Amino acid sequence: MAVYFMDSSALVKRYISESGSKWVLGLFNPALKKEIFVAKSGSKRVFRLFNPALNNEIFVAAITGVEIIAAITRRSRGGSISAVDATTVCRQFRNDLQTDYQIVEITKGIIDSGMSMAEARGLRGYDAVQLAAGCAVNALCITSGLPPVIFTSADSELNAAATNEGLSVENPNSAELL
Repeated sequence: MAVYFMDSSALVKRYISESGSKWVLGLFNPALKKEIFVAKSGSKRVFRLFNPALNNEIFVAAITGVEIIAAITRRSRGGSISAVDATTVCRQFRNDLQTDYQIVEITKGIIDSGMSMAEARGLRGYDAVQLAAGCAVNALCITSGLPPVIFTSADSELNAAATNEGLSVENPNSAELL
């Protein structure tokens, strides 16, 4: 079993075809790495990629829901995906949020940690909260005897900060090139 904490820049790749999408899809079902929810407008849609047999635990911060819906909607408004596809993908994401992910609630402790990380590492606000949530999950994993979390983000600056915080990091954009 692997434990992943995915920020929005990584998780959106499960729903929108872009660099790193195949790698992200492999966390859910390696046999479907070539299938994506919206591979540009009008392409094939696949609606069940999660494979519980992989036994990967995927944690996301509660704010990830807002960020993913915003990213999908912005793509639609920008014309890179159709409004119909955006609506379908948003609906699927909302369902997956309830069934496929462990949601990390944003507590006062995570906010305080995020503020410290923003100040120390020069991170943007939500990035600092994402990192603080990932560190909280990692601490819980270690104290529970589980494997350490793999912090997954497509943001190089955030990944550098996560590495400085002692987390193992995967960048789906880099991993897909291997």
